[in-house]
Amino acid sequence: MTYQKKKCWSILLRLYHWAFALSIVTLCITGFYIHGPWTNSMTEGSAGFPMAYARLIHFVAGYVFTSAVLARIFLYIFGNKQERILEHLPVTPRNIKNLFSTLLRYIYITDGHDTDRLGHNILAGMTYLIIIIAALFQLVSGFYLLYPEMAIWEGYGLAIFGSQQAARYIHHLIMWLFMIFAFIHVYLVIWNDVREPEGLVSSIFTGVKFTHKA
Repeated sequence: MTYQKKKCWSILLRLYHWAFALSIVTLCITGFYIHGPWTNSMTEGSAGFPMAYARLIHFVAGYVFTSAVLARIFLYIFGNKQERILEHLPVTPRNIKNLFSTLLRYIYITDGHDTDRLGHNILAGMTYLIIIIAALFQLVSGFYLLYPEMAIWEGYGLAIFGSQQAARYIHHLIMWLFMIFAFIHVYLVIWNDVREPEGLVSSIFTGVKFTHKA
């Protein structure tokens, strides 16, 4: 079996991926610390500023996270064929067929694989879209908590979440969604890379995947 290299992911998509991933890791670590600091809080404002530094890093990572989400939304509209939103949804016969074949493959009922598809399978694409929607709620709740005194964030925050405590609770729940997604995502990416030599893992660095040569 011979393969050929094909350009799959743009540089913006790859930058989005790593900015999104690294910001989530940073936000989770600092978020856990802000929620329940494990250092001696008596040093705050005297010998050191651990909470202040944690909050600063959290806020900077939050802006990186926001930029990554906006970049992905841009690519959903203006990206290449593999990156646009319609390629991720079961809205065509080909995509519907891919969704069911992927489900059957993941539960080991069949071993079929859509070798003609260059981008994400439909199950992955739909999952990523749900994560981006969750990310929108996460960043809105984050800005609501960060700028409670600003009229625009107070207005949107009250309309969407109600109280700040409700927004904080939702913010915390969505964080767990991201962590669970990250573990499943890494597992399935490696699983797919082992089963099919398409260069799935390396493609997020190089932008290139390998397809069966006709």
